[in-house]
Amino acid sequence: MTEGLSSRVSRIISGGLNAILDAVEDAAPDAIMEQSIREIDDAIEEVRTELGRVIATKHLANKKLSDKNSEHEELSDKIEIALGQKREDLAETAVSHQLDIEAQIPVLEQSIAEAAEQERELEGYIAALQARKREMKEELQHFRQARQASAVKTSDGGTEASVERGVSNATKTFERVMERQTGLGSGGMTAPKTAAQLQELEALARQNRVSERLAAIKTRLNK
Repeated sequence: MTEGLSSRVSRIISGGLNAILDAVEDAAPDAIMEQSIREIDDAIEEVRTELGRVIATKHLANKKLSDKNSEHEELSDKIEIALGQKREDLAETAVSHQLDIEAQIPVLEQSIAEAAEQERELEGYIAALQARKREMKEELQHFRQARQASAVKTSDGGTEASVERGVSNATKTFERVMERQTGLGSGGMTAPKTAAQLQELEALARQNRVSERLAAIKTRLNK
């Protein structure tokens, strides 16, 4: 992931205090929240595009690694044939090429490992962004419901106490929106934490698959 994309995702997850302060000044917090949700959608799409590029890179590296391993094995058979035909010169050339291949294999394996790490990171960002979007949509809905309830009580000519209760409900809901948006408060990052735990679990499972594949390759090379 590029640094710019990483910074953008981090900013969205942690929330934008300035945007909320502007919303309070303009008396349009729901509009700001809607814009923030749209920004999350854009960021998710951007991360998915980057994820697709990383997966493609990993796939190509895996294919090249497989091709190099196959070529290495074929050369082993050809070396035996050349030696059987007393063509030590051809066998020497094949061995030299095998050494070149063996020098490339660790580089390819490192590229695959790095791509796998980037893939896990990007998947974690997508999960966190989706969790943040769910939180913001929920808080926006609560804010609108509280505001509507306040408006209904006021239009019905309720008592001053009813109006105060409506305003209080709207205020408390908006305060929760601010807590979510700025990352402050006790419950603001619950969903991202859950996403991080799920990401860690996926990382363990994926690392196990990577280890099994590398072990199989090493076993084949050591035969």
